[in-house]
Amino acid sequence: MADSAGIPDGGAAGSGGAPPHGRGRGRGRRRRMLRWVGLGLVLLVLAGAAAGWWLYAKLDGNITEDTSAAAELRRYERERPTHFGAGVQNILLIGSDSRSGTANSRYGQDEGTQRSDTAILLHLPADRGSATAVSIPRDLMVEVPSCLKPDGTRTGERLAQFNWAFSWGGAACTIRTVERLTGIRIDHHMVVDFGGFKKMVDAVGGVEVCLKRPVVDGEAHLRLPAGRQLLQGEQALGFVRARYGLGDGSDTERMERQQQFLGSLVEKVKSNGVLLNPGRLYPLLDAATSSVTTDPGLASLRGLYELVRGVRDIPTDQVKFLTVPRRPYAADPNRDELVEPDAARLFRQLRMDLPLTVTSAEPDPRVRAEPDPEPDPEPRTGLWERVRESAGPATATGPAAASREPSPTRSGSPVGVTPAPTFTGTTAAAADCR
Repeated sequence: MADSAGIPDGGAAGSGGAPPHGRGRGRGRRRRMLRWVGLGLVLLVLAGAAAGWWLYAKLDGNITEDTSAAAELRRYERERPTHFGAGVQNILLIGSDSRSGTANSRYGQDEGTQRSDTAILLHLPADRGSATAVSIPRDLMVEVPSCLKPDGTRTGERLAQFNWAFSWGGAACTIRTVERLTGIRIDHHMVVDFGGFKKMVDAVGGVEVCLKRPVVDGEAHLRLPAGRQLLQGEQALGFVRARYGLGDGSDTERMERQQQFLGSLVEKVKSNGVLLNPGRLYPLLDAATSSVTTDPGLASLRGLYELVRGVRDIPTDQVKFLTVPRRPYAADPNRDELVEPDAARLFRQLRMDLPLTVTSAEPDPRVRAEPDPEPDPEPRTGLWERVRESAGPATATGPAAASREPSPTRSGSPVGVTPAPTFTGTTAAAADCR
């Protein structure tokens, strides 16, 4: 008969090696808890991913793609300007005065047409070290090309005030008009209406401006005391659109206020109070994406993100605002015309991705008159050809010389060292209330 005494640890073996009472039960509970915790974490990750995808899809789906403008621009691709360097982006920002839709109908009767209440050419250089926003006056007399109207007919080429281009042929007509005027290739465009503008201002919690005197404008429904004012959506819209209760009632002062306001908006958006505050950032993204109509290249959250990523680190003192040099139109003082050669030099600096400076004071005419550092090989037609000719005679003869701007020698200056031309304007840093 076997004796368990011959088996090492026979007592323990006979009992199946069970641990002391309660220890196995405790380990089992811990294993079950770990499994439930792991499962919970997986569910949280999946839920977070699902929520993130839902938010992305929602924001991405908010954006309206302007396919008709893209098709019209492709039709005229051969006549459009080309870039002179890689990485440069020129974006046309258009503020529409459309009365369609619930948010816009309160500003007037919807007659099925719209004009560009505001037009700003935003130039982003290849190095993304600065940004230049150039306002184009709505009353500037320009050559508007033949454009496709909403009813399928086409307009004839004609001389007209700038904002009629948007009314006749939408964004495509406006882009082609700007390209003909400036010789600058427009890469992207964004159209924002009244309602969209207000939503973005409200999303950042309002924008602060400084008023030197009280404002009373019945047309814009605006009544504000002097001093620092935090403008919410409706007030902000009145502020940037008002013409009669602020200053001399001219479009000049209105564009200056728009530039001041946009400078303050840039300051606000770049602040930690917006970028690091999900409660402010998501409403801003939602408002921005649901308020804009863009070309296909920007009509996605990724496209807008790439754009924002390229400009988010630009110092506010390098975000420049100015208006194209212009004066009262000779045939009608209620309209504008370009001042030459100033306008030609401004367009050339942007077209060639060359630096420029802005100052709140009238620029020194000696600096403005500095010759262009290099010839511009891009041919121009129509109004631009006359603008180029008004800047001075070419230094050579023949077709090749006629297609570029003059490049006289730099008397008294070291070769290759030419001061950046200076224009009247401001920066986003200067727009801050102090």
